[in-house]
Amino acid sequence: MSAGRKLVIVESPAKARTIAGYLGEGYDVEASVGHIRDLPQPSELPAEMKKGPFGKFAVDVEHGFQPYYVVDADKKKKVAELKKLLKDSDELYLATDEDREGEAIAWHLLAELKPKVPVKRMVFHEITREAIARALENTRELDERLVDAQETRRILDRLYGYEVSPVLWRKVRQGLSAGRVQSVATRLVVERERERMAFVPAEYWDVVGTFAVADAGEPRFSARLTGVGGQRVASGRDFDDRGQLRTRDAVTLDEARAHALVAGLADADFAVRSLDTKPYTRRPAAPFTTSTLQQEASRKLRMSSRQAMRTAQSLYENGYITYMRTDSPTLSSQAIDAARRQAAELYGAEYVPDAPRVYTSKAKGAQEAHEAIRPAGDHFRTPAQVARQLSGDQFRLYELIWKRTVASQMADARGQTASVRLAATATPAGAEPVETVFSASGTVITFRGFLAAYEEGRDVDRYDAEASQDGARAEKDARLPRMAEGDPLTGSDLAADGHRTSPPPRFTEASLVKALEERGIGRPSTYAATIGVIQDRGYVTNRGQALVPTWLAFAVTRLLEENFDRLVDYGFTAGMEEDLDAIAAGQRDRVDWLNEFYFGDRSESPETGGLRGILDNLGEIDAREVNSIDIGDGITLRVGRYGPYLEAPGAGPGDDPVRASVPEELAPDELTPAKARELLETQPEGDKVLGTDPTTGTEIVARNGRYGPYVTEVLPEPELDPNLSAAARKKALAAQPKPRTASLFSSMSLQTVTLDDALRLMSLPRVVGVDPESGAEITAQNGRYGPYLKKGTDSRTLASEEQLFTVTLDEALAIYAQPKRGRGQTATPPLRELGDDPTSGKPIVVKDGRFGAYVTDGETNRTLPKDVTPESITPEQAVELLAEKRAAGPAKKRTTARKPAAPRKKATAKKG
Repeated sequence: MSAGRKLVIVESPAKARTIAGYLGEGYDVEASVGHIRDLPQPSELPAEMKKGPFGKFAVDVEHGFQPYYVVDADKKKKVAELKKLLKDSDELYLATDEDREGEAIAWHLLAELKPKVPVKRMVFHEITREAIARALENTRELDERLVDAQETRRILDRLYGYEVSPVLWRKVRQGLSAGRVQSVATRLVVERERERMAFVPAEYWDVVGTFAVADAGEPRFSARLTGVGGQRVASGRDFDDRGQLRTRDAVTLDEARAHALVAGLADADFAVRSLDTKPYTRRPAAPFTTSTLQQEASRKLRMSSRQAMRTAQSLYENGYITYMRTDSPTLSSQAIDAARRQAAELYGAEYVPDAPRVYTSKAKGAQEAHEAIRPAGDHFRTPAQVARQLSGDQFRLYELIWKRTVASQMADARGQTASVRLAATATPAGAEPVETVFSASGTVITFRGFLAAYEEGRDVDRYDAEASQDGARAEKDARLPRMAEGDPLTGSDLAADGHRTSPPPRFTEASLVKALEERGIGRPSTYAATIGVIQDRGYVTNRGQALVPTWLAFAVTRLLEENFDRLVDYGFTAGMEEDLDAIAAGQRDRVDWLNEFYFGDRSESPETGGLRGILDNLGEIDAREVNSIDIGDGITLRVGRYGPYLEAPGAGPGDDPVRASVPEELAPDELTPAKARELLETQPEGDKVLGTDPTTGTEIVARNGRYGPYVTEVLPEPELDPNLSAAARKKALAAQPKPRTASLFSSMSLQTVTLDDALRLMSLPRVVGVDPESGAEITAQNGRYGPYLKKGTDSRTLASEEQLFTVTLDEALAIYAQPKRGRGQTATPPLRELGDDPTSGKPIVVKDGRFGAYVTDGETNRTLPKDVTPESITPEQAVELLAEKRAAGPAKKRTTARKPAAPRKKATAKKG
């Protein structure tokens, strides 16, 4: 054995490379690449265990919720490598992240590697030379309480998913999933859409005008009518979601009265009634936590939660920022000093307050183990200093984190706010004179303070939208002229302005993260994954930044609300998170808590109280009712196997119901009774059955889809193991044969398409013949941009869709003999040339491909990583990317065969 060698295990290869550079000789730094083992799917258990207590969940719920772990099939090689390295080491450092997940990874490594050398738990919150050196000097033992909390969470999610998801499969659709946080997040989005569907807009009018101090030559400003005859004029905030006024102290202007007031004020004398001036102070926002980073990255950088966390992970692993999973906004004393010093250097001493700012978390149950997310090190690198190393999303996110951190230690922004009320008497034609009041406000910043570095974004709400319509937002930013009470004013450009109240805004990823955090549901570190799951499951779609629930989400949420109401209750879900925190703190026992969740109080009744009792007393669920939503006017929307469709009674007694499919791009709140009636009148009744394919015996139907009408065959529902997990079920469904599908020609319609038409369409692509020169097959195909010929990678457009069935080989060869026109007329030149590859000897170039920019030497292609751009990539990086791609070889099919490991046995880290 090599004397003095130490093995350090971290999670990721990037983290391992960075740390290895700091540790130097004597240390082997290796990555476990995440978890090495997990609960297997029940179908993958050894045959002798499938009928035993572990058979349903891979967890023995009757005997202390004992989990059964196995090494993942794709991690067996990695575990063998780690064991081999451990044999040549005299110390083991477990350097995974210092959170529940990281502690669990370390515990699994310890249990699987079974080290016979001293073991030390090494933790750090940033990857810098100084931080790694400090971590080596301050190791600790494994924290079993954190492991307990993470293991409880894993078992909880297994019980929840494996018990509730099959109910969704039976009553809604195969392949769906339920989860402790994902189901509640879906419910939030659905409830907001329900509010939008029930919303009744209200119409209101006001009057706006432009004013100036008479004979003073001061700047003009705009003001809005806020009072008539001693009553306040109603604005959007005064109406409820039913379109009714919330209060009696406001008067609503209709269009006629608003125009009458404009006419009555044409020759009115305006004067300042009151002027209030107050000092304005604004404090900077706290440094980033995981939640606020996701929110701000969404608002300012248009990043999804997953994209923001993936980029932050890369920045952390490469030593640019501190750990990115944290609920704490606090900064270390070194970080505070660095931020204050940098603010003074860049903006001046007056921009730094006398005392450091200290922030505390307002989130319920926040974990304070880590600092806020900030630039790494005791001396921050400015964005200009890292511009050569970072590009794209990495640079933008680092700059955002740097600005927020420095601004958090800067002085308040200061200024003055002024509010003015103007009065005049209106004399509407044919009516009594009435006093009117106009109001305007403005803020003048006299000292920018932290605003010189950073200003926090905000989510737009319904009143923001209304404010932008009626000019209130412009008033807030307006600069008012000097004036005093009683000063005469001139008014001009008076105009009546009509508005409609706005429904509650849909959630964006940023506002959904905020809502989950405010309710204490889940952990901010898991929000990105949660939002990804509800998108992947088809529960929500994106319309710009907004999250729009699908009708499938309505059906799933209704089933859960009516039959598992406690599991999707916001307070109950938040309470579970608090209980997990208590387990991590050693205040609650893991087994007792799981017993309470799953079995309830069995001393009273074994059938009630817990998840098991709910399932045993579930009763009959009417699948048709669960999948039905009343639209109004006797029209019902049903969530069917092939998507949502509308159903209405037939025209006469005994007539079959009338049906029509619902376009995917139509949001639920846009499906009004009038729109539903229009769809029923203009579309055929849902799936139009055309007949049976005489060759295969499958039913052929015509449908209206997202990209227009199409025909397809209906394949029988596959029979799958009901115990499969959602991931395994998705994989099994993906392996099933796909139905033949073809879009209708532009000359066809759903009303007139026949079985023969459908069979001809589904016979495409058609082999036209073989090119006698190259030997390549020529096919005629119908694509997104119309009909075309394809020979290898060379495509040529056909003049008409009918040519797909009529074009001959001679005609095709004549088309190919002509110069290529239009799209792809000439080969696109490379974006960059990077020299010759040392392995292949061929020139390396960067090209723009179908899936983005990629680097190639003509033999090996590698898509550029997200943080590398064609402009920033170096020849060395290109050579390394191609070498990695060659080393990886062709993609291998993953096997699910796993060698089972022993059931969990508590392992304790050995002391050094």
